[in-house]
Amino acid sequence: MHIGIRGSAAATVLALAVSLAAADIAGAADTPTAGNGSYVDVEYFPEPAGEGARTSVPTDSPHTQRARPTASDSRQRGTATDSEDGEVVPLAETGPTADRLDVTIIGDGYTTAEQDDFLEDARTKWDEVTDIDPYKSYEGLFNVWAVKAVSEDSGVTGDPSRDVVRNTALGSYFWCGDTERLICVDLDRTKTYADKAPATDLVIVVSNSAKYGGAGYSGLAADYGYDGVSTLSSDNDRSTLIAAHEMAHSIGLLADEYQYAGYGDYPHPEPVYPNASTLTADRMAAQRTKWAAWLGEPDPSGGVVGTYEGADYYEYGVYRPTENSIMRSLNTDRFNLPGREAMIAGFYRSANALTPLRNTAVKATRFTRLSVELADLGPDTGLSRPQLRWYVDGREARQARGRTSVLPSALGVPSDRRTHKVTATVVDTTTAVRSGSVRDLTSNSATWTVSR
Repeated sequence: MHIGIRGSAAATVLALAVSLAAADIAGAADTPTAGNGSYVDVEYFPEPAGEGARTSVPTDSPHTQRARPTASDSRQRGTATDSEDGEVVPLAETGPTADRLDVTIIGDGYTTAEQDDFLEDARTKWDEVTDIDPYKSYEGLFNVWAVKAVSEDSGVTGDPSRDVVRNTALGSYFWCGDTERLICVDLDRTKTYADKAPATDLVIVVSNSAKYGGAGYSGLAADYGYDGVSTLSSDNDRSTLIAAHEMAHSIGLLADEYQYAGYGDYPHPEPVYPNASTLTADRMAAQRTKWAAWLGEPDPSGGVVGTYEGADYYEYGVYRPTENSIMRSLNTDRFNLPGREAMIAGFYRSANALTPLRNTAVKATRFTRLSVELADLGPDTGLSRPQLRWYVDGREARQARGRTSVLPSALGVPSDRRTHKVTATVVDTTTAVRSGSVRDLTSNSATWTVSR
């Protein structure tokens, strides 16, 4: 389920807001490196356990190798090719792409002999991401595809020092924008590999390096068809948090909760982000908006939910829900309660927990078996709690609760020669959701027309 299509309005708002903020801080940003003239905004984390920063970087890379010849080109020219280049390996195939959020992981800086190492690194990084809630409780809503990209050289440009240059499939390089820990890639080449996967909503580039680094590109849907690209080094455990943070911008539409020293007062209207607001706690509670339902609650990130001044890059006049969270600093892997709820909303905006196994467009009879498949969301952490119910003409058939296969006659559809509607609905009753609008998003249904 493509974020760039289904979530296009929200993604556009997010990209616009991020672009405005990035434009405001351009004077403080690093100087971009030379490129082809096309630039995009990225986020990076200069320190493994610190706050983020933003800058503008080229969309291409000076270290991208030429496209490898295809098999047909090789036969015509008598040149060698690598049959593994572009091969797609499913790491987690939990359901139809139309009902899942599809993550594509691409390796860079891995030679032909190192492709098994890439697959191991890709699995490790995804396992680390899904050790973090709410990814952990909803990993069953993701498909994960690994795409092999064969590089001429092993490793990444800029590792271990700035003078080291390597020829790689995606052109990964440290010292992007004169910033050592910022790993940039060639976005067009990245897309050529991402497009080989059955579907791509988000991209993670795993660069073959033990040196800490990474980046987050967001708001790419209009040009690339998927919303975000995260880069990270393969063998540094702190780099995983970069991907967990960056994916949250695309999935949960979350703002950064850090600010820049000397940046001053927030000059914009009420932010669109669910985790940033110009309202104090009293005003938020009175208006029953934003994270009002969570005010005063103990938070997984520490402390209690309130309104803490400083967010969305500004120091004053804008508030975040908690003192700290993964959206503020990578010294924690915890989302705060409002951020966690926003992530769950994002999962369900882009994925369905229920998939009908019989075409809902084809009429059924009272004795046609109707079956659905439910996503196995993840380990029982108490966060995700789906309940399946069946309805006949809007009235629940309580005897069928939890069943994934039923006969309409057993549900109580009468033999009166009239047309009736049978609906299967799964609702996530998690206590991590308090907003009515988000609760509505967690409900997925399939309806059949039944006659005679």
